Amino acid sequence: MLGNPTGGIRRGAIAEDRLNLRLNLDLGTIAGWEGATVHANAYFIHGTGLSRYNVGNLLTTSVIEALPSSRLYVLWFDQKFLDGTLAIRAGQQAADSEFFVSQTATLFVNSSFGWPAITGLNLPSGGPAYPLSTPAIRAKYVPGNGVSLQVGLYDGDPAGANRPGDDPEAQRLNRTGTNFRVHDPALVVAEAAYAYNTETGGTALPGTVTLGGWQHFGRFNDPRLDTRGLPLADPASTGIPRRLRGNAGLYGLIDQTLLIEPEKDDEGLSVFLRASLSPTRSSLVDAYVDAGIAYKGLFEGREDDTLGLSLAYARIGDGARRADKDSILYSGTAMPVRRAERVIEATYQALIVPGFTVQPDLQYVFHPGGGIANPRDPDGRRLKNAAVLGLRATVQY
Repeated sequence: MLGNPTGGIRRGAIAEDRLNLRLNLDLGTIAGWEGATVHANAYFIHGTGLSRYNVGNLLTTSVIEALPSSRLYVLWFDQKFLDGTLAIRAGQQAADSEFFVSQTATLFVNSSFGWPAITGLNLPSGGPAYPLSTPAIRAKYVPGNGVSLQVGLYDGDPAGANRPGDDPEAQRLNRTGTNFRVHDPALVVAEAAYAYNTETGGTALPGTVTLGGWQHFGRFNDPRLDTRGLPLADPASTGIPRRLRGNAGLYGLIDQTLLIEPEKDDEGLSVFLRASLSPTRSSLVDAYVDAGIAYKGLFEGREDDTLGLSLAYARIGDGARRADKDSILYSGTAMPVRRAERVIEATYQALIVPGFTVQPDLQYVFHPGGGIANPRDPDGRRLKNAAVLGLRATVQY
């Protein structure tokens, strides 16, 4: 349950839920096929999205927000080689479960701490990430000493919407998750990670450093110029955006443990930092940073509870900002110019009984939509900063 008592497009509250069914088959145990596994995951999604209808922000307030549907999410086959150091995975896959992932950040409710806004808003149909996935091949090599390398080749548009961002039309075009598109321009994501101080019983504090990037080989609409190079806001414009080749970006992240409770391997203080740049002209968001801190077992007698504080920042790309200025120039009407959106989140995940957690959550969104005009305001003033209050309950069985 989430609500915004202040700010955004309109005040309101919503309830949403997701039933997640997983199937894991170890073919070594079942059929003697060593190193082979099959995995499937289906979602049953209900409810209304607070960001889409109330807040109007880019950094979606809930990681499970999506249009109501029953859909196949992933279905893949994985085979290990070279004594388990090399794994090849083929089938319908989601990049957000393997790439650009911070383990500390998974505590938080806002979706951008999972699949960051810089990929979700720049890639077609939001990229291969919840609630859409796409046929792919992924190779992962773990030679030892904490090093891992992985690369994924994905169909570049999970729904065929042929436009970037988390567009509801994309979810409607692939309502059941069974489109299995394979003819769209490709998306390649690659990543190298180094996990250090992971030895059992060691005294040094563990952490992980990751570097990665993506390249999409499709064509994208120019956010500002038409096919003749005129601003789209110009009355003489054709109104047809010129086409740009590709979208790409680089990212880095670090997960670091700062404190381990005495005689407790899984309790203590950890932090994360992720940063990404996407300088291609087609990018709605050209820079993104998030960071956070989480403490598990801070309070006496509540060793399995986790307290967290995080923040995220998404900067609007130069082309989109200039398009806003063009609209002011050619229309003569005052309107906001988008610049950036920020969100701060504080949360507390309480374990009630094994398998059942309750998580009060507070978010504050600065400049929803990057600073867009409120569609309900006749004077065209910016959306007001929004406070979001919520409660998430999770049952695993």
